Amino acid sequence: MSIPTTMKAAIVIAYGTPEMVEIATRPVPVPRDDEILIKTVTTTVNSGDARMRAVNVPTGMKTLMRLAIGITRPRQPVFGTELAGIVVAIGRNVTRFAVGDAVLAFPGTGLKCHAEYVAVSETKPIAKKPENLSFEEAAGLCFGGTTALHFLRKANITTGEHVLVIGASGAVGSAMVQLAKNSGAKVTAVASAANAELALSLGADAFMDYATTDYTAVSSAYDVIGDTVGATSFQRCLRALKPGGRYLAVDGGIGDMLARPKDGKRSIAGMAQERSEDVAFLADLAAKGQYRVVVDQVFDFADIAKAHARVDSRHKRGSVVLRVTE
Repeated sequence: MSIPTTMKAAIVIAYGTPEMVEIATRPVPVPRDDEILIKTVTTTVNSGDARMRAVNVPTGMKTLMRLAIGITRPRQPVFGTELAGIVVAIGRNVTRFAVGDAVLAFPGTGLKCHAEYVAVSETKPIAKKPENLSFEEAAGLCFGGTTALHFLRKANITTGEHVLVIGASGAVGSAMVQLAKNSGAKVTAVASAANAELALSLGADAFMDYATTDYTAVSSAYDVIGDTVGATSFQRCLRALKPGGRYLAVDGGIGDMLARPKDGKRSIAGMAQERSEDVAFLADLAAKGQYRVVVDQVFDFADIAKAHARVDSRHKRGSVVLRVTE
C-alpha cells in the first residue's frame, strides 16, 4: 500500500465552540521502531474531547486543565483518544502486529486520533478488531469501557450489590450498566425517559427517569452510585448509599477528589487509568457478544464540528463516531 506524505487532520485552533475545530493538512507520521502506523477508518468525538475544546471542566479544574494542555490554546491541537483502522506500516522492532491487521487503539491522553494516519507504540492499549464489530462500533469500544472498568474496579463491586448508574445512555454510562451487570450486580439505570428501552436492553434491571424521580431521596438503597455525567455529588448521595457505599465521581471535580469518607461511605474520583489489559478484556467481551458498543451518530470527517456540537448537546446515546477514511 502506498502511503502519502501528507494527510488530513482535525485541529483545534483555539478554545471555544465547535467552530474552533478545522480540517488541516499535516505530515503523515513515520513510525518509530516500536510503533505501528494505522490508517484511521473511524474515530470518535467523546466528552473528553468536547471538554478540552471548551475548557468545560468541573469546578476547580479549569486552571489545572489549561496548565496541562495549554494556557491560551492546545499544545497538541489534534484531539481524539480512540480509533479503529488498518495497520499500514510497522517499526522494525514491532512483533505484535502486522501490515493489514484491523485494529482498535486507545492512545488516550496521548490524543492525535482525529487524523487520517496515527502512529502508536505497540506497547500502548491496542487490540485486534473483533470480526463481529463494525469499524464504527470498534472505534467506540475504549473510552467509555475503560473509564467504566476503572471506576468499577476502584469500587470493588461484588455479586449481588446494587449499582445505580446515572447517565446510563452515554458512552461511559452504557458501558457501566453492562460491566456492572457482568460482575453480578443488580443495576438501576438513570437517564431520560427516551432512553429507557436502551438502558433495559443493555441489561439494567430497573430504570428511572431523572426528570420525574429524585434518585437521591431514598434511604440506604444502593451499594454503589456511579455518576457518569456530573449530575449530583457525594454529599447529595449520602442518604441513598448503604453503609460502606461508594460514590463514583466519573465527571468529578476537586470537591469530589477531596471529599472525606462519612459513616463508612466514600467518594471515588480522579483520572481513569489507560490499561492495555482493559482494552483486551473489552475486545474479548465484544468478540463473545457479551459487550455492546452503542453508536449514536456517524459523521463524515469533514463534519467534525457537527460531531462536537452533538456531544455538546448532552443528548447523545453512546459514542459519536467519525468516518475518516474508507
